[in-house]
Amino acid sequence: MLSKSKHILVVEDDASLAEWISDYLIDHQYSVSVASQGDFALAMIAEETPDLVLLDVMLPVKNGFDVCTEARAFYSGPILFMTACIEDGDEIQGLEAGADDYLTKPIRPQVMLARIKALLRRAADDSIKQTLVFDNLTLNAIAKSVTIDQHVLDLNANEFDVFWQLAVNVGTVVSRIDLVSELRGIEYDGFDRSIDIRVSRLRKKLQDAQNQPYKIKTIRGKGYLFCREEDAALD
Repeated sequence: MLSKSKHILVVEDDASLAEWISDYLIDHQYSVSVASQGDFALAMIAEETPDLVLLDVMLPVKNGFDVCTEARAFYSGPILFMTACIEDGDEIQGLEAGADDYLTKPIRPQVMLARIKALLRRAADDSIKQTLVFDNLTLNAIAKSVTIDQHVLDLNANEFDVFWQLAVNVGTVVSRIDLVSELRGIEYDGFDRSIDIRVSRLRKKLQDAQNQPYKIKTIRGKGYLFCREEDAALD
């Protein structure tokens, strides 16, 4: 069940409303914590990394807009605003601050629950898109990490970026033109060797991993090809 064990941080200074929301969410199998001030909320988001933040706009010390803006510097999970304001400008301000959706007060419990489920579903889908798994090898785009048999490879950001582009196109040749355009934002002039250097370093680090079956092939005149285990075994 999607909601089971998901952690929601409720940020609401109205104690009775916060208690009602918490009880309702707990009844639907969510784990809940509560913050009553904007500054407390920021600290709890950083410390607890909740799966979703249910955030009131009007808060003591620091309002919800400021909390959302500052939290987006380190938190990528869904933020669902709650507000008694129904002006378009307030909704736009919230979305521009980084909110994912809006609930207007008085809160309708079934609508709140539906919005929470939708945002958590979308977050789960986005997380999957940020992770590539090939048997014992995993690439994570958020952490920019590569693990093989739970061993983390020592890659810098440039090496990871080129590996990611090759991995998302596994089994397909990726040209130097496309790699330079995607990773450097410039047109390939036929002389830029930066991508070749990254690939060379990446190959060495992949080969250092024990029992590494993966291979990056150079396809002469075309570009690079990342092979799955079964493809590499054909060499």
